[in-house]
Amino acid sequence: MEALKVLWDDMSRLPESLNKLINALSRLPGIGSRTAQRLAFHIIKSPPEEACELAESLTEAVEKVVPCSICGNFTDKQVCLICESARRDASTVCVVENPQDVLAIEQSGRYSGLYHVLMGALSPLDGIGPGDLKINELAERVQKGGINEVIIATDPNVEGEATAEYIKEILQDCNIKITRLAYGIPIGGNLEYADGPTLGRALEGRRSF
Repeated sequence: MEALKVLWDDMSRLPESLNKLINALSRLPGIGSRTAQRLAFHIIKSPPEEACELAESLTEAVEKVVPCSICGNFTDKQVCLICESARRDASTVCVVENPQDVLAIEQSGRYSGLYHVLMGALSPLDGIGPGDLKINELAERVQKGGINEVIIATDPNVEGEATAEYIKEILQDCNIKITRLAYGIPIGGNLEYADGPTLGRALEGRRSF
């Protein structure tokens, strides 16, 4: 309690614009109040052109980055580079929870198919149901034909497993191969934090599901 009081007293003596910056940074994942303060002071102490470049990059990303119209991955065009590439195996689709998972798998260098980003996982306690995810869009892609295998690469935690089971049930009559990413990833961990070799082994060791 005393530490919180000291932190509040510190912030009350700062300019309002600096306080707003600290508060904005503290809302980012994994950024606490003290880290937000350090980042804010670093930005303010940096050369003005560096701070302006950061602000412009943030504004540009917010304005231009949109979901791919096919897979849902982040892109600055209607269709992402992966979906429009003729060198990718269009018969295989890897289903992930978030765009950062696509980047993690790509960095493994072991996968050459396409992706489908759900934008989350089933979580009844958080009010996230099938209608809140891109599951119907996945079913539509499969029903159009041309897909022989769907690799379910949701996180190996309670929400990820529930999502995998639901997708399996939705696609079980589509006459395709359904596999689950092998457990080279720690149970309870997040896909985005796994290293390349671990993800590579998990892809190579995927099993029928």
